Amino acid sequence: MARTEYYDDPSAPKPNSLVVAASAVVTDGKGRILLQKRRDNGLWALPGGGMDMDESLPGAAVREVKEETGLDVEITGLVGTYTDPRHTIAYGDGEVRRQFNVCFTARILGGTPAVSDESTELRFVKPTELDALPMHHTQRLRLQHFLEHRAAPYLG
Repeated sequence: MARTEYYDDPSAPKPNSLVVAASAVVTDGKGRILLQKRRDNGLWALPGGGMDMDESLPGAAVREVKEETGLDVEITGLVGTYTDPRHTIAYGDGEVRRQFNVCFTARILGGTPAVSDESTELRFVKPTELDALPMHHTQRLRLQHFLEHRAAPYLG
């Protein structure tokens, strides 16, 4: 299903749903960050997705990382909350979502890296290589906040 992200775009369609979501900055032992190339828009992104009714937000992040990357992770911290109303996501089925995303940090416990039906590629990326990858502004913001090693999580 096609996915189009809008940011501060007056021509963007109006949201018709609000989704609580979790994402995770997963790093390896070399300080590289795990990213996936999304199948629906061709952009690089952190693993993540919507929370189910029977789980916690950290649990959603752990499940989404497993589903999208094949890796088992443990949540280790909080990057921040991302609720900017200028960011909307339109899907091919007519859903136009506003997303409330909580971004966590996580470490790998096990598993085998594998692409999912939502991605075409997985890659551990050095922080110095991030600028070269096509990525939505909201993903870059989360990565920027992670790399700043903030004393407190971003609240926005």
